[in-house]
Amino acid sequence: MTRTSPGRSTASRVFFVLLGATVVIGVLVAGFLVVEAQRALRTEAERVTAATAEALAVSPVVVAGLAGTDAEAASDVLEPYTLDVIARADLDFITIMTPDGIRITHPDPAQIGKRYLGTIPTAARSLTEVFTGTLGPSVRTIVPVTAVDGEVIGWVSAGVTTETISDTLIRRLPLTLGITAGLIALGAAGAVIARRATRRITGDLPPGQLRDAVSSYESIRTLGDALRAQTHEHGNRMHAAVALLELGRSAEAIEILTETSRQSQSLVDQVTARRHGDPAVGALLLGKASQAKERGIDWRVHIEPETPRTPLSPVDAVSVLGNLVDNAMDAAAESEDRWVRVSLRSGEEGEVVLEVSDSGPGIPRAQQDRIFEQGYSTKPADAQGRGVGLALVRSVVTGAGGTVSISDGPTTFRVVLPAATGPRRSRP
Repeated sequence: MTRTSPGRSTASRVFFVLLGATVVIGVLVAGFLVVEAQRALRTEAERVTAATAEALAVSPVVVAGLAGTDAEAASDVLEPYTLDVIARADLDFITIMTPDGIRITHPDPAQIGKRYLGTIPTAARSLTEVFTGTLGPSVRTIVPVTAVDGEVIGWVSAGVTTETISDTLIRRLPLTLGITAGLIALGAAGAVIARRATRRITGDLPPGQLRDAVSSYESIRTLGDALRAQTHEHGNRMHAAVALLELGRSAEAIEILTETSRQSQSLVDQVTARRHGDPAVGALLLGKASQAKERGIDWRVHIEPETPRTPLSPVDAVSVLGNLVDNAMDAAAESEDRWVRVSLRSGEEGEVVLEVSDSGPGIPRAQQDRIFEQGYSTKPADAQGRGVGLALVRSVVTGAGGTVSISDGPTTFRVVLPAATGPRRSRP
């Protein structure tokens, strides 16, 4: 099993991950609110400037002022009028000009009589744009003023500077920051609750040791099931042999005991023939043979003697092989031709190749990418919990630098591990 160094507990890591995610989400929400507020203020500015300019363009006061020939007299009438509208509509400027763009009104009296800075449409239509004028960049709408006969007699432009929009945005920032702080506070509270809940389950174990603990539990469970089945089978045979001896049928008793020895010896020979064999894995295979017979499953094992040693600890090796075999036997039990095949051999590059095949109905292609996910299973939940074994298999195998894959025809789980080059790793 992989050696883990001291560090934060799993509960603490869950807390910091959730807290970090909350802060990131809070920042993203704050950014979204700021951008949305800016967009809304820009849209509002366009709406207000357009409405004001269109209203002034049809105002009898403006039309009458522009219809006259005296620009100075028109300015004397329209300048105070527009200043009053600016104050009421909370705008930065309203400029009324002649058809060729000479200002008649402006918030700065010194600009009256000068040319309008901005786009004047070539046709009699309204136009909204952002343009830098005498007051700086602004959102402005220009609308034509027409006489009764439709002739353009002037233009009205109303605008709000981007500085004003920014000031409004800054005034709204406290609300945005308050919402962000509230979200972060709720997320932090959720992270604290998650840490407490995780700590009740995992204690102060760091993630590596937690995985080791799960692997140890899985190893003990699958090895225990195998040994129980083996003990049960041998007990039944011994009881039968004793009964036959008591009945004086010694030949039949010897035949039962000989058959028991012969069936186990073949697997024992394969296990012991491997130079780098693992006693725990050998015990697992012997026990699983009895478990398969108990369930009416044909048990087939092939172990090449020259297969190199794996980098897995005995606990991890039993956990990986036991979970794959358990799943294979569950699948094979659903078919008429029940069999499970286990193969352990050396790969082309000197790696260790473990294959577990079964005669089960197979796994749909749509589910093959998900069966290694934590908590996912094609079977209903039971007391032992589903969706843990294959996720643990992948975690152990990838942690040792190997790969695990699945193929069809028949369903085969294939584990490829690098050959061990040093002392076998174990738990601290």
